[in-house]
Amino acid sequence: MNLTRRLESLRGLDTEAPATPRPSSGPWASGPVSAAEIPSITPEPKAHGDDANEALNAIKDRAGTALYERMGSRITDASLDEAELQSYVKDELRAIVDEDEIPLTAPERHRLVQEIIDDVLGLGPLQKFLNEPAVSEIMVNGPDKVYVERDGKLFLTNARFTSEDHLRRIIERIVTKVGRRIDESSPMVDARLSDGSRVNAIIPPLAVNGASLTIRKFSQVPLTVDDLISFGTLTPEMAELLQACVHARLNILVAGGTGTGKTTLLNVLSSFIPAAERIVTIEDAVELQLQQEHVVRLESRPRNIEGKGEISIRDLVRNSLRMRPDRIVIGEVRGGESLDMLQAMNTGHDGSISTVHANSPRDAIARLETLVLMAGMDLPLRAIREQIASAVNLIVHISRLRDGTRRVTHVTEVQGMEGDIVTLQDAFTFDYSAGLDANGRFLGRPTPTGVRPRFVDHFAELGIQLSPAVFGSMHAGGGFR
Repeated sequence: MNLTRRLESLRGLDTEAPATPRPSSGPWASGPVSAAEIPSITPEPKAHGDDANEALNAIKDRAGTALYERMGSRITDASLDEAELQSYVKDELRAIVDEDEIPLTAPERHRLVQEIIDDVLGLGPLQKFLNEPAVSEIMVNGPDKVYVERDGKLFLTNARFTSEDHLRRIIERIVTKVGRRIDESSPMVDARLSDGSRVNAIIPPLAVNGASLTIRKFSQVPLTVDDLISFGTLTPEMAELLQACVHARLNILVAGGTGTGKTTLLNVLSSFIPAAERIVTIEDAVELQLQQEHVVRLESRPRNIEGKGEISIRDLVRNSLRMRPDRIVIGEVRGGESLDMLQAMNTGHDGSISTVHANSPRDAIARLETLVLMAGMDLPLRAIREQIASAVNLIVHISRLRDGTRRVTHVTEVQGMEGDIVTLQDAFTFDYSAGLDANGRFLGRPTPTGVRPRFVDHFAELGIQLSPAVFGSMHAGGGFR
């Protein structure tokens, strides 16, 4: 198949290509099917489409090489801003395509230019997903397997890297921009993009099947408490209680599994902090989007190529105590810094907020015990539990349910110690008994247990008022709201 024939195939003019069959039932049961209707999890394209893409890829490779030859060091010139660089690249690419006299239609020319710009200045085939608001996470399992998360569900896309080397180049471009490195001596790395998106990459020999890349996108517009209420993550009553807890300077722990929305919920809780207070945030990679003016943001640093220069979360927690913070917000506790956090909460730094990976409020207590032991201190278990019971006032547990939605399933008070056990009392729990709707979405919502937490008495001392409906007043239809 010659180049002209291949390009005609790309344009959909290949008369030998079989027509796409229309399903006998379902949303596409009648009329011709368009390419836009085919979902991202459809089987691989037919061979003629592969040939056409190979033809365009060959043109793209030639044009990309010519672009590097013509622009030279200007591509990496730090003095040029993004808009200027994109303008230069587009002008040069148009000239290269015109000189090559390749028979391209206007859509093909636009696609060619955009893909080369993405390869040279962006993240190649992943760039379009970064630009797509509906995509919340991008997962690359190899050059030919790119998954995305939309609305809490995973989809296999048609995006492909040309080779393993192409994927490795994109990974190296990401990590070098933030002063990190990835190679055989340091084959995994955490980094972040310029927009704040969190990146994890791991390469051989640790990744047996080839390089793997995961990008958790950073929301450009921070979600508000009203957004979480509209999504069904919170109820208005629960939001009112949490706002009162933040104003009363209770120490709050947000618990949940990976990808459940702990950081988003932490952002919302932090938005309740009064603007007059000094906030110090501590994170592995900066993700929090606090809207207050008086915020000091600290970020940990990994060791350098000589194995030196590491600044851990624990170091930053200790340093933050000397910075006169009104609030300490830790993105996540996952090691010995949990002991320093508990001690800070117990020594006058009330109103601190953090997150921890756990499957339930009770598991969150057990995980904190384990993390404190990781600090290397030979403390008896009862002493650790007493520290936790004294320091943490409230655990907010968030889960991602089977329908892909994220819901707060528990708001739990830490009441103290009974014998050797930390006692917990739920104020809100998620109602699973409501079942599912026709689309498989949970009909339940977080409901109050009717038990008033003990710390509510403290609210009255501070002049913080809660409406009677918060803890389950009777509504007109009978029963608890």
